[in-house]
Amino acid sequence: MRLVFMGTPEFAATILEALLDQHEVVGVFTRPDAVRGRGKELVPSPVKKLSEAAGIEVFTPSSMKNDEVFETLQGLNPDLICVAAFGRILPKRILELPPLGCLNVHGSLLPRWRGAAPMERSILAGDEYAGVCIMNMEEGLDTGAYCELRSVAIGQKSLDELQAELAKLGAEALLKVLSSLESEGPQSLTWQVQDEDAVTFAPKLAKGELNPDPALGVSDNLRRIQTSNAAHPSRLELGGRTVTILKAQVSEGIPEMKPSSVLFHQGRLLLFCNGGAFEVLILKPDGKKAMDARSFAMGNAAVRDGSACWSKLA
Repeated sequence: MRLVFMGTPEFAATILEALLDQHEVVGVFTRPDAVRGRGKELVPSPVKKLSEAAGIEVFTPSSMKNDEVFETLQGLNPDLICVAAFGRILPKRILELPPLGCLNVHGSLLPRWRGAAPMERSILAGDEYAGVCIMNMEEGLDTGAYCELRSVAIGQKSLDELQAELAKLGAEALLKVLSSLESEGPQSLTWQVQDEDAVTFAPKLAKGELNPDPALGVSDNLRRIQTSNAAHPSRLELGGRTVTILKAQVSEGIPEMKPSSVLFHQGRLLLFCNGGAFEVLILKPDGKKAMDARSFAMGNAAVRDGSACWSKLA
């Protein structure tokens, strides 16, 4: 089957890698190279890196609406377009171009969490399960019916761990759907129309949205840390230093202290917030390498003696 693939992050690259083993991918569309780091170097997306290594032609248009993009797709003559975390809405004429349509590997249990950040919103909302489904693309935002779905328990998985697991499940689901299309045709698929009354939306994370806040409860702060990664770190002011919290956990059996208090006790670093405290396990001070909480406390007298406080970054 001749496929065009559209996607950008590591989640999409995992799915593309699975497709390359079983199908003819004739072209790949991804976001333009992004500026990264202090040197402001242009860095290609994970999908672009994989595609170039595999010798597949890569296209990085700034818009999917111009005639040049449409004519390029016509020239590629795909049977079907596969999309995963591409981050762009496809116009109607592109959706109608391939004979077998356009399929999207969407990282949620639709109709819950339509939009750009479904996995992030699943964790932040305290959902018990997250998932991935194969959706028929329409002009609306993730409004299409779906034909294959996988789910996993979120538990204590970090965002990166959850994304990696769902990418593998999404690849498996997509390959199953493509196999059915090849062997039995479109009539082999059963489509589930979304319940509009159950729709929720998953907007992109805002800058600083995952920063812990003493005014929030323990669970909310821990979910912010669980959702964080390199793209959206969980940062706060602690003992006069700006730090990124990489790992934390619930802390029980502790004294009551006011929100924003800090307690270093028996080698444990406790940050108090509304209704309790959470224990920091691993953190990274700005300009330093990641370290365990005890090492940080031993190097910060105010944290060690209990005179420090912590606060939300603006």
